[in-house]
Amino acid sequence: MGPREIDVVVVGAGNAAMTAALAASEQGAKVLVLERAPFDDRGGNSRFTAGAIRFAHTGVDDLLTVMPDLSDEEIKNTDFGTYTREQYFDDMGRLTRYRCDPDLTEMLIDHSLETLVWMRKKGVRFQPSFGRQAFKVDGKLKFWGGLCIEAWGGGPGLVDMLTAAVEGAGMEILYATRAVELIVEKGAVRGVVARSGGETFDIRAKAVVLAAGGFESNTEWRTRYLGPGWDLAPVRGTRFNTGDGIKMALDIGAMSTGNWSGCHAVGWDRNAPPFGDLAVGDLFQKHSYPLGIMVNATGKRFVDEGADFRNYTYAKYGHVVLQQPGQFAWQVFDSKVIDMLRDEYRIRQVTKAMANTIGELAAKLDDVDADAFVAEVEAYNAAVMTDVAFNPAVLDGRGTKGLEIPKSNWAQTLDTPPFEAYAITCGITFTFGGLKISTEGHVIDTDGAPIPGLYAAGELVGGLFYFNYPGGTGLMSGAVFGRAAGASAARAAAG
Repeated sequence: MGPREIDVVVVGAGNAAMTAALAASEQGAKVLVLERAPFDDRGGNSRFTAGAIRFAHTGVDDLLTVMPDLSDEEIKNTDFGTYTREQYFDDMGRLTRYRCDPDLTEMLIDHSLETLVWMRKKGVRFQPSFGRQAFKVDGKLKFWGGLCIEAWGGGPGLVDMLTAAVEGAGMEILYATRAVELIVEKGAVRGVVARSGGETFDIRAKAVVLAAGGFESNTEWRTRYLGPGWDLAPVRGTRFNTGDGIKMALDIGAMSTGNWSGCHAVGWDRNAPPFGDLAVGDLFQKHSYPLGIMVNATGKRFVDEGADFRNYTYAKYGHVVLQQPGQFAWQVFDSKVIDMLRDEYRIRQVTKAMANTIGELAAKLDDVDADAFVAEVEAYNAAVMTDVAFNPAVLDGRGTKGLEIPKSNWAQTLDTPPFEAYAITCGITFTFGGLKISTEGHVIDTDGAPIPGLYAAGELVGGLFYFNYPGGTGLMSGAVFGRAAGASAARAAAG
């Protein structure tokens, strides 16, 4: 390769990195993108997502600015609802126990809609997420939980559209090229040392944007920061997110911030591979647990499956599963809800048991105390408040009475065969701890000052998420701060 010179180097090639590249190029900067993964594995964690994205909107008029191709028929037959700025703030506050950085949170929310409109102008297309976030109520599809759109083609589609936009704007992407160190002169970042094949070379730049993901694929860091047992969790996404961007920045005095012992982790097929499989994508996840019950090896329920809408509990329940004996659980459903289960329950690569009685099912649940499980189902069935109407599109208050661990909503007796059960473990998505940045994407040093020439965005930014996470906010945050960091880097490059 040999040494090179450019205005802005972007490290990474997922959603945050590509929006940064597009924003920098728009300002006139010459941009080079470095992707550690080979071409076939490109796109970071973005490629593994379902492509759902959470933004503040006041109804159909706002949605039409992002999805102008919504048909009259779709508008007529769908209750998209609204998701106000205040609701977004409430969700971010409530789910992070009010620890989320207020300035970053405000930036994220206030720029969410305009960032999607900007992405659309760059060639990214969005569609309603009917299959994942809507239930039919009184003949109308009703969206729930503040989330209603996804990228066309999910995560792979998003990466393809962003890549096409970057290439279309004349930028070069170097695949299988890993940034290993920042070049610093007189306190300012002036490029990166890169490695490709056996060769190491300098790429000189006026500014660098780090958007290379968290450290979830680094087994040692996972155990060091998240704690014992996390070395055993399979990784939902890319094997290339080993904390490179974070490490390079910390090595030159960047400030770490956020929930370093926390992460986004979900229920994931018990027999899924150690890293994400692009052929299966995110379909190893098992997110219909609010419609049934979850039991552990002792045959007992261990969590309130109906505590809230799925997209407000799924990112923390993976951790709860990891804490169970043997790091696994079974999700159990009866035929009243089988048709409502998400598509991921119908894939070939699934760990599943079926039976016509609870006793028969108990014998098929690997590693579970069968007698205790039968007793648990009997106790649960007896506790269901059958006088309250069941409605999966709202918090219906149909709970249980007298159980040590309640089910607060959507409780239904398990009494209608056939019964189905799915074995899950914990799949880690991304880590919450990372670099401290300003609202404009500037990386802050340990003295609280911006590091000249260094910017960051995406999952290596700390301070936004603690303990939990409102579904769809990761892609939104990546895009908002990617755009901000890219524009800031271009301004710095222009002097």
